[in-house]
This record gives sequence, C-alpha cells and structure tokens, in this order.
Amino acid sequence: MIRTLGSFSVVQRAWAGVWRASRCLATGCSSAWPRSCDVLVVGGGAVGSSSAYHLKHRAGRDLSVVVLEQDSTYEKASTVLSLGNIRQQFSVAENTLLSLYGASFLRRAPELLAVEGQDPVDLRFFPRGYLFLATPEGLKQMEENYKQQTSLGAEVAWLWPDQLRKVYPWFTFKDNVVAGVLGTNNEGWFDPWSLLLGMRRKAESLGALYLPAKLTGLQYRQEEPRQTTAVPTRSLTTAQVRLKSGEEREISFSTLVVAAGGWSGEVGRLAGLGTGEGVLATPIPVEPRKRFIYCAHAPDGPWEGCPVFNDYTGMYFRPDTTRPQYFFCGRSPLEEEEPDPTDLSVDYSFFDTHLWPQMVERCPEFGNLKVKSAWAGYYDYNTLDQNLILGFHPVYTNMCIATGLSGHGIQQSPAVGRAVMECVVDGRSHSINLDRFSFDRILTRQPLKEKMVM
Repeated sequence: MIRTLGSFSVVQRAWAGVWRASRCLATGCSSAWPRSCDVLVVGGGAVGSSSAYHLKHRAGRDLSVVVLEQDSTYEKASTVLSLGNIRQQFSVAENTLLSLYGASFLRRAPELLAVEGQDPVDLRFFPRGYLFLATPEGLKQMEENYKQQTSLGAEVAWLWPDQLRKVYPWFTFKDNVVAGVLGTNNEGWFDPWSLLLGMRRKAESLGALYLPAKLTGLQYRQEEPRQTTAVPTRSLTTAQVRLKSGEEREISFSTLVVAAGGWSGEVGRLAGLGTGEGVLATPIPVEPRKRFIYCAHAPDGPWEGCPVFNDYTGMYFRPDTTRPQYFFCGRSPLEEEEPDPTDLSVDYSFFDTHLWPQMVERCPEFGNLKVKSAWAGYYDYNTLDQNLILGFHPVYTNMCIATGLSGHGIQQSPAVGRAVMECVVDGRSHSINLDRFSFDRILTRQPLKEKMVM
C-alpha cells in the first residue's frame, strides 16, 4: 500500500517512541501490567483516544484509564486510513454540532494537546469547504438542511447555478443542478495521523495507560432488581485479554467504553449481545465496511480553491495539498456493490466503472487522469441507520457504547470523546444532547437517518 499524505513519514517516526514504550507490556512484563482500573476503553483509535484524553483532562488522577489497542502500529486502523475530511453539512442536527466542536478542537489542538518537552501538534487543517449540489428532487431537502445548519452556527453559503459557474468555471453544471451549498469556514481536511498521535500522546501524558492486547472475554455480575417491573441489569466486572505472545491476562474495571470501531459488534458479542434473550438478543449493529480511496494525477489541474466536491451520485474528490495536480477521490458503493471486508486489497476496476465516468462528466479535464496509488480503509458501519450509537447499554449499565459513526468518526471523534467523558462522569452527554443516539433506537428498530451521506 502506498500512502500519499505528506505527513506519513513524520508521524511514523513519532510513533516509534510509542511502539518502544509499549514493548514491555506487549511481552507481558508483570510489573507494568495493571490489575484494575476505573475505566477500560476498548479501542485506541480516534474515538477511544479522544475518550481517554477527555476523561483524564476532566478527572486527572482521580480516574484511572486504561486503553486496549490490539493493533499498536495502527496499520489497519480506520483513523489513519481516513482522508481526514471534516464538514458541518448534515441533515441530523446532532451531526452538525458534533463536527462544529470538531472544527473548534482542530483549531485549538496546539494548545489543547500540548505536552511539555514535545513538539506542538500540527494538524495541517485546510478549511477549503465542502460543495454539495442539489437536483430538483433534492432542492427542498437541501433548503431544510441549509436553514437548520445556519441556525446551529454552521458557516455555509447558498449558491444558485449562475453563482456556481462563476465561482467554479472548471465544473460542468448541467440543467439538473439547481443549487449548491458551500461550507465557507470550518470545512475541509486535516491530517488524521497527527490528530490521533496528539490525542494519544496527551492522554498518556495525563496518566492514561495503553495496553497492546486483544479483548477475548468479559465477565459480569447480576444486579438485584430495584423494582419488579424493571429489566434485570448486569455489571461487567473483568476483561480477559491476550497478548501478542499468546499469554492471557485479566483486568478488572468499573466502566467499559466500547470504542472498537468496525469491531464493536464483536465486543458486544463477548458480552452476549445478539446471542441472549430479550434485550440481549439485540447486537451492537456495527461491522467493518471497506472503502476505497484513489489518488490520481490530473495534468490539466490544479484548480485554485477547489473544495471537497460531493456529487449527488455519491462521487467525491478533493485536491492533495501536498502535490499540485493530484486528487483524492472515491465513492461509497451501493449495498449490492459492497466489497469483501476480510482484507484491505483495492479493486481498481471500481474506479474505472463507478467513479471515473462521473468525474469526467462533472469536470472534463479529468479525462486524461491517471490513478497513481490507492488504499482501502474501514468504516465502523452502523447497519441500522449509519449514525453514531452513544450511551450506556440498558442491561449492562456500566457499558458505554461509542461507535457506528459510519465514516464520520475522525471528524467527530473530539466531540464523541467529550460525550463519553460526560456519560462516565456525569451520567449523560450534555454539552451536546445526544439522547437520540442512544441504544434505545437500536432496540426499537427506529432508525435516525442522515440524508447527507457520503
């Protein structure tokens, strides 16, 4: 796999210290292994590391936080295989608010994630905006989205076809394009490697401990019912984990945070979710879905000020700011086109048949484009409604679930980590009311659909 993001080698060198520091734990050094903790976070990617950071930032030494991350190199982590895009243009209000906080966090990252004696975090945030287009059929929905987004504080501009052609003369806007909305601030892209490194480094400086181990089992105790009509509840007590050496260890905890991305459903199954009766018959409906990202050279580019372009067909592209005339592009497949997620191999024919024709139709200068590299990454795909699941489970009352962002994870991870902290410390998320994202909608099969999906 060839990575083309300019920060790759810098961040890779920075991770070398993390890998060396975890070597003793990986080999089972008994003196370094914790027997218990207050909060055990399963998953050390963006959401898990943001949760650890926000918990330690809020509670300090009063709360011990341990993070399990089986892929200590992050080779297959969704976070580092992401493009690092961020937008506020959503149809679900909570998503807009989550990403607004994310943009604020990105801008303040050098201050928030500062660690004494270490270089400041540089996320290389490019606020170039997102451009969404509307057809006649989608105009009413875009108007509703626009009104809601601006009421929530998103900085977006409405553009009619004549304005679109003036601002973007290199695009072809046919008669079926009746309007567009452009993010004028807080939308664009950043370096996901540096965000993850910064949050993890800061969390560790505050006392969070990362263990390179795989969760293999969970133990629980039955709680006494408080009233005869109440659903019987349980408390998770102990995690079994396996080191790379194959050795098994245990760690007890007070609260479990499930932030395992596409593998959160597997974590739920270790607690019997999806295999039990009643409420326990419902699994965490999250699984890994593979997505392709192509890097292409377009010799007739670049186009000054090109934003992240989102077509109503689902095709998107944006420039590579580290190399002129290079563009990243992709498209989420239809349900019947879903690729096999068992590995991260890339299907180049998908670009030729499903992506390139749409790009040329929108911008004829892409006609002599050449794909130079590509990679695949995972979405933590919520099969119910492709939206975040956030909050405590109704049976396992000390299991806080934070997963299912379905492609929004890297941009919303700062706000989701803050919400996890509020759930653990205060009982519920309150900076942003995320009650609609609770597990209750999973139990009742009432999806909360996002209409602006990429």
